[in-house]
Amino acid sequence: MSEIAGELARVREAFDKPTLRLLDRKWAPFVLAVFKSSFSRDRRSVQAERLHAQVDAYLADLRSVGSEVPGKNGRALCVQWMNDQWLYRETGEGDEEQYSLTSHALEALLLVESLSRDRALISESRLTTIVDTVRHRATQANPDRAERIRRLDQEIAEKHGERDRLAAGGEIAAVSNEAMHESYANLIDLITALPSDFKRVEESVAGMHRQIVNDFRSEDRPIGEVLDEYLSKTDALMSSTPEGRAFEGAFTLLRNDSLLADLKNDLETILLHPFALELSATERRALMGTVGLIRKGIDDVLTQRNGLTTTLREHIVNHDVVKDRELERLLREINKELATWMQTAGPRSTVTAELMPGTLEVEHLRQRFYDPARHRSPPALEDVSDYAPEPPSLDELRQQGGPRLGEMRDALVSAFVRGGAASVGDAFNELAASMRRPVEILGMLQIATQVDAVHRADQVDAAHRADTVEMFETVRPDGSRRFFEVPRIMLNDDKTAALSALNYGPDDD
Repeated sequence: MSEIAGELARVREAFDKPTLRLLDRKWAPFVLAVFKSSFSRDRRSVQAERLHAQVDAYLADLRSVGSEVPGKNGRALCVQWMNDQWLYRETGEGDEEQYSLTSHALEALLLVESLSRDRALISESRLTTIVDTVRHRATQANPDRAERIRRLDQEIAEKHGERDRLAAGGEIAAVSNEAMHESYANLIDLITALPSDFKRVEESVAGMHRQIVNDFRSEDRPIGEVLDEYLSKTDALMSSTPEGRAFEGAFTLLRNDSLLADLKNDLETILLHPFALELSATERRALMGTVGLIRKGIDDVLTQRNGLTTTLREHIVNHDVVKDRELERLLREINKELATWMQTAGPRSTVTAELMPGTLEVEHLRQRFYDPARHRSPPALEDVSDYAPEPPSLDELRQQGGPRLGEMRDALVSAFVRGGAASVGDAFNELAASMRRPVEILGMLQIATQVDAVHRADQVDAAHRADTVEMFETVRPDGSRRFFEVPRIMLNDDKTAALSALNYGPDDD
């Protein structure tokens, strides 16, 4: 094969991948615009019905301005994009189906984004990154101990020299806004590639597990041999694919919490530079979200691996080899009978067969056997009467009850008939401690209301409003005292007589 023929074969293979197939289609601008509008770094999945409605709305908007759009509706387009490996549909929280972008769609969006963004193709920041990376890898790759020591000594000397200069009061050179913009553009190029990289690892893990499940279901070998092979594949899960090996290498670095914390602090320092004032709020928020993007990507990959491993474990536990062999034997017998029937059957002959067996006419099917323990009497209760506390006395119960209206009426009438009480409060404060519970205030107010002795505050003259309350000293059943401010209530002779009549009338308590 000539050189040009080999290059052509490689290019055709690349164009057969979903990423370039997406960019090569007629409706590629529309598809990428929909993906860009519907998904973002913070919104990685969209509920299925919602995405269908959004695509329908995008189609209607574009038709209204005269743009040419596909003739299908939102649901049909989403299904087509899923078949083209640009969308992935899965069951999310609440058993709702949702769409997310595949790594191929993310790569296409990244390519279009890089082409539409104004940036320098070459810059000091990019060359510095390349030179530093090459120097670091060359140091690691060189097996010569003396050369590696020489490089480390040179780096240490440079760092010490710069430290001593700064410690001696040397000038700190401020980096220009142009240099910061170049470094920012180089950094953004690396950060924007992370979602597609993480998604590619997820898809690689899911594809390997699907292959293991298919191999497990199609195997005609002893279950122990299949399990051994499954365990060996699981142990080498992340090291058997390029994506898995790359993630394993990065995961060792990314799970270092102190490193991620330092990364967050460094990003905050970059945004404190004056050049950040020229960035939009979206760009600053995207840069500060780098740590969250890394953590989310790691969690998604680990969740995918753990979830599929759980599915495989449940499949292995519930797999019944005997039933599978019985089904396989039955299918073989059906094929054998079908071959015998085809020897004599005509081209239009049919056989009536039920897809599902008929229902058995069973009135009652016992679900469990008789258990004599269910009809055994419960054990006798233990006698714990010796541990019972002393019951409260009648007086203690009455102290915890409501107001004693009858006794309170008698006490108030006696206090005012003798003429020693200036008000109901004075009469209350002279009562015995057992009659001055806080609840008795409510009973006293009820009694005064019965003879219309309680006046509202808005009915009191403004000049005498300060004298409308008085202090009640109450005694709780436990002996503690509390003070309450209660409206001042006065009983003249007529109201005292009316109150006295209540003790002997039909309302007597």
